[in-house]
Amino acid sequence: MGTTSESRDRSPMASQSGSPGALHWAALIAGNVALALGPWSVRLADSGPVAAGFWRLVIALPLLWLIARRMGELVSGLPRRTALLVALGALAFALDLALWHVGIERTRLGNASLFGNSGSLVLLFWGILVARTMPARAEWAAIVLALGGAAILMGRSADISASTLVGDLFCVSAGFLYAVYLLCLQDARKGLGGWALLTRVCLHAAPVLLAVAWLRGEPIWPQNWTPLVLLALLSQVLGQGLLVFALRAFSPMIIGLALLMQPAVAVAYGFLAFGEVLGPLDMVGMVMVGAALAVARARTG
Repeated sequence: MGTTSESRDRSPMASQSGSPGALHWAALIAGNVALALGPWSVRLADSGPVAAGFWRLVIALPLLWLIARRMGELVSGLPRRTALLVALGALAFALDLALWHVGIERTRLGNASLFGNSGSLVLLFWGILVARTMPARAEWAAIVLALGGAAILMGRSADISASTLVGDLFCVSAGFLYAVYLLCLQDARKGLGGWALLTRVCLHAAPVLLAVAWLRGEPIWPQNWTPLVLLALLSQVLGQGLLVFALRAFSPMIIGLALLMQPAVAVAYGFLAFGEVLGPLDMVGMVMVGAALAVARARTG
């Protein structure tokens, strides 16, 4: 039996504003690739881990403000609901960065990437709740492929032990807060340009991170700025910029599927840049995650 247009519109994978174009898909994929490179910069930074999150936002802020101004997105006032969503999203993002960066220092980078994207599960099932309907067969196929691929990568890359447990728990908690951040921004994005939204998030979140870093007694002022500049440009400007641009075009379920790209990217650049072993099962997991996005695109296209 064919799928009716009404059931297709109510599908958990239905986009927020019509069918997403190739540019939206490219932004979603490229944004997640850029974000997957962040943990290495955090590990290389000689400031404290939470302080690295503070500098990530502060270094990116002037560039984000200039882009928002150039795009004509800066506005003096926001509707109360949008302002509250931005503030709540920024708080969740600040706590996400704080927990994740601390977790990166206390566990393997593979674990940090895998568990730091645990919020993808929240987004997957939040998409079902919002749509108020069960996924169709193609959507279940995408979910099974994505979760199966991520499970294979987790089984191959994660190293859960007493020595990494605390760091792993920090990263899992960060992943759930990241889901809250994305859900808040997806709603706020409907009435605010992406660059202006990121500018406001940085303004709200940076003081929170600075306060947490100070309370933890971390070294705040770095000696080597290179890792922090790379973190700001790759993760905050490029990664978050592309992701926020794509938010309006996709449902929470698609965003959740895309987040599962990051562990696959981490495995890939571990092999290319650091000579880590890339086995047949790793390849299978990466292909499954990629196939899930291909199925999702066919479904929403």
